Amino acid sequence: GTLGINQNTIAGLRMYPNPVSNGTLFIETSANAEKTVTVFDVLGKQVLNTTTTNNTINVASLHTGVYIVNITEEGKTASRKLVIK
Repeated sequence: GTLGINQNTIAGLRMYPNPVSNGTLFIETSANAEKTVTVFDVLGKQVLNTTTTNNTINVASLHTGVYIVNITEEGKTASRKLVIK
């Protein structure tokens, strides 16, 4: 195998808007199955852990800043950077 190639990606993953200013984050995938979403701050502390079936995540409780979002769907995991305005 080749190093640096991740075969465990979520097909059709879209996370928007980014930056979030209205408190709602949308996460869409090709499968649109149930997703477990975990949000970490820049220090690595978990600040949000939720499950969604309708593609929306309420991030209104998060303060302005940069976060890392881990999305797990059907055993596959992806990480994205999230900015809260």
